[in-house]
Order: sequence, then C-alpha cells, then structure tokens
Amino acid sequence: MADYDPSTGDRVFLLEQVLHASAQWRALPPFADTDAALAAQVLEEAGKFVAEVIAPLNRVGDEVGARWHAGVVTMPPGFADAYRQFWQGGWPALASDPAHGGQGLPAVLEAQLYEMLSGANHGWTMAPGLLHGAYECLRHHGSEPLKAQYLEKIATGEWLATMCLTEPQAGSDLGLVSTRALPQADGSHLISGSKIFISGGEHDLTDNIVHLVLAREPGAPAGPKGLSLFLVPKFYADGTRSAVRCEGIEEKMGLHGSPTCAMRLDAARGWIVGAPGRGLAAMFVMMNAARLHVALQGLGLLDAAWQKADAYARERRQMRAPGSTSTSLLIEHPAMRRILDTQRAWIDAGRVLAYQTALELDIARHHPDAARRAQAERWCALTTPVMKAAFTHQAFHGGSDCLQVFGGHGYVRESGIEQHVRDARVAMIYEGTNEIQAIDLLARKVLADGGEGWCALLQSLAQPLGETALATLARTHLQALLALTAELVAACRADAALPYEVADDYLRAAAVALLCWAGTRIEEAAGTSCDEPNRWQAPLQALQRWIAPELPMRCAIIRNRLPATAP
Repeated sequence: MADYDPSTGDRVFLLEQVLHASAQWRALPPFADTDAALAAQVLEEAGKFVAEVIAPLNRVGDEVGARWHAGVVTMPPGFADAYRQFWQGGWPALASDPAHGGQGLPAVLEAQLYEMLSGANHGWTMAPGLLHGAYECLRHHGSEPLKAQYLEKIATGEWLATMCLTEPQAGSDLGLVSTRALPQADGSHLISGSKIFISGGEHDLTDNIVHLVLAREPGAPAGPKGLSLFLVPKFYADGTRSAVRCEGIEEKMGLHGSPTCAMRLDAARGWIVGAPGRGLAAMFVMMNAARLHVALQGLGLLDAAWQKADAYARERRQMRAPGSTSTSLLIEHPAMRRILDTQRAWIDAGRVLAYQTALELDIARHHPDAARRAQAERWCALTTPVMKAAFTHQAFHGGSDCLQVFGGHGYVRESGIEQHVRDARVAMIYEGTNEIQAIDLLARKVLADGGEGWCALLQSLAQPLGETALATLARTHLQALLALTAELVAACRADAALPYEVADDYLRAAAVALLCWAGTRIEEAAGTSCDEPNRWQAPLQALQRWIAPELPMRCAIIRNRLPATAP
C-alpha cells in the first residue's frame, strides 16, 4: 500500500474557513502578522517533508526496530538522517520563542505538523514528541544557568529530551516514586534510582539527551508533595558522560521504531528544575502540553488507517452491492461506506476540536484581555482530557474497523494497516491512561466547582447554533449533557464512588456532544465558503447517524447507576 499522504487541503480549510484562525491571530500581538497565506505555506512545506522523508521510513521502523546492545541503542536505518534533516530544517522550533532559536509561529501549526508526523510514522515521531513539553517546562521553571545551557538546544531540537517519571512500582501513582536526589555543596544533586518505560531514553539521533527526572530529596515527605524535578544530561558541558545508563529496551506490541528504555541512574549529577517539592507542578507543564499532542496522534493514526482502507475499498471488487447487477467495488457496499464515513467523521470533527484547542493555548498565553485568557484556559483544561481519551480510543478501535475493510488481507503485514492498529494501542495508556483522563474530567474538573465552569462552556456552545438538523441535534445533545451534569453533581455528594464508576461513560458522552458541535462548524463553512461541499457531506451524515446516538446510550448507562432519589 502507498505511504501516508499528509495532504494539507482539508487542514487549511478547517483552520481558516471553519475556525477563522487568522482573525483570531490578529488579536494576539506575537502573531498579528501571521495570515492564512503564511499558514498554508508552512503546512504545505511540512506536508512535503513528511511525505518525502518521514513516511517512507514507517515500515523499516516496524520491521527492523530499535536495537539495544551493551547499553547502546541503534535506531532503524534512515531514522538518524531523517531527524538531522528535521531539526536542521527548523521544524521542532516552529512555535518556540525566537529568543531561543524558534520561529515564533502559532501553536496550532506545530500541532498540525505533529498530527501529520504521527500518521506518517508514529515510531519515529516519538523521538521529538516531548520537545515542546520539555521546552515549556525548562522555560517556565528552569534556573537562568540551566536555560542558558539547555533551552535553545531543546527548542531547536538539536538535543532531544525525555520525561523520566515511571518506576516499576510507580506507574499512574507517581507518589510512589523512590528515586533519590542527594544535595551537593555546589548546588547540584546526585541522583540514584531506576526508571522504566522511558521513550527515547537512549538512541543515536542526537549528540546529547536531556533527561528530566522525578526524584525525592532526603527528608522530603512521602507522596507526590515530596517530589522534585531534576535535569540530568547524557553528556556534560566538558564532554564527560553522566552516570545514566540504558539497561535494555522493551519488546512491544507496536512502536518498534521507538526505544522504550529501562534507565538506571547511579549517583548521576543533575540540577533541580523549579522549587523543591514542586516537581509534579513543573512536570505537568510537559504532560499537559503532551496530552493535546497525544490526542493529535490519535487523529493522525486514524487518518492513516482510513487512508489505507479507503484506497483499498476503491480498488477491491467483492460480491454485488445492493442494486448492482455485477461484482462491486467495496466502496459501493453500504457496510463498508458506513465504516469509512464514520472514521472520517471522527477525523474531521476531531480536527476542529484539536485545532481550536491549540488556538486557545495561544489565546491563554497572549490575549490582551484577562477575561478572554481565562476563558481559553477553561476551554483547554476541560476539553484536553476529552480529546486525549476519545481520539486515542478511536485510533485503536476505528483503526481496527478500517482493518476490517481489508478482510483477511488486513490481518497480514503486507497491507500495512495492522501496524497502525498495533502502534495506536499504546496512546490509550501513556500520558495518563484514558481512565485517568475520564476521572480528571468528571471528578477533578466538572464536580470540583459543582459543574459551574463546564456547564458555562456547554451553554456557550449551544446558544449560537442554527436550525439545521445537525445544529438542532448538537443543541439537544449539549442540553442533555447539561441536564445529566446537574443530576451527577447532586448524586455524587452522597456517593464518593459514583464519579469514578461512570467517568468513562461521561467522557464519551462529552466527546460526542463536542463532536456534534464541531460538525455544525464544518457544515456552516462547507455551505458558504467551500469549493467542494460534497467532500464533507458523507462524514457529516455519518456523524448524525452513527456517532451521535452514542450520547443518549451513555446517558442511560449513567442514569442506571444513579440512586432512585436523584433528581
């Protein structure tokens, strides 16, 4: 099958005609001169790079994989040269501050780049995938000497970074981290302990690797409040190597092109990032930025699977479709069209939500009006867990549906689609499992203020909707979610376990409501400013027919758990 096609036409249409990005940028001083033409040019060049350099390496990354020997990791053939072209071409630095070697472009362009990269070659993209988070973490929390030495190298991608959190006994519960950091007279720390599941902990892509490590100083309290964050490079400024070693890499279901490392620190010298005991606060700058990118990984992987399935359905003939007198193409069979149109609906509407969130990130940082900044922060806090969980879930399950279009040919390696399914599965786990995302949404954000902030967001989305069938459906769904939220707020006061039991269903209901709202934005733009309105019609119909009905089902599941006395 052909390599992934990162065509940019749809992305440009969604960015400018649906979301009116350039009008939003004009209100932000750093991006006031960024217009639609510049954005389209950046995306066009990004698409060319991804198609010509990154996509062709996807299969060799899976089949050869990263190799470990005596502490050294060798990346698959072609990976190192592709990464050299990537950072020297300035791609990691799209959204970084020009003061740090960046190009100072809007975050949404960086987000779209990484969506393309994930669809083209998820394994390769894991290497630079943490750069944006590491950059923001060091930028906001690093000391001036650390920033002077490391910030530009990370911003430009000349050096790669890791996020060393997980330990054998400390996965989702980081309060159990036991790695120790012993203070030294010169202000440094000697760090000792073991970390597992460290993406890119060792490789031959860059001259240096900057490890950001969670550890505990002597006398620090138990639990998460006792954790601090430290920077430990692979090599120091004088060229000596630190006492950080890769003890092996995992044999995984997918992502063979990305080394998932077990790391050992033996009194490795490092420096604190941020305040003592505030390691999680500093680290969450990385994690929150990463979760939007993981959501976009889901969209990229789903798009890659859809592309393969759609191309196959347009060339493979099997049986007779209803109303046909001869053997038909798979695309003519209603069951296959339903699968393909449903996945494309997820991609289209999902992009609207993800791109708007990336726009809101810049609004939260740069808008001159404090109230608008607060509104943007609310949007990002509430929608990011929804997107991370829902889009990665759909990448795996929707990708599996796309594999179904191939029949038995999808189950063999030759088609290439089985790799997308394997690679997609991990995105439901890392950067906070999807169950944790659902709990974060309902228990920590919706219920924390009695539903006030979340309900205000839903109401703001419902009020301006029009009178088309899709707009009416979206309004009905948003109102249904509002009513359900009120019931849950009341019921959860008396039942501490309730929000944790129904969080997954609540997040799915929220995702469907938001997708329907996003669909109305596409429908409006396609009817007024689109050269190919028929391109969007089938996915919008699928959104109404096959995706929207999940919301009342999820509401019914939740209400079945509510006490009989609930309102």
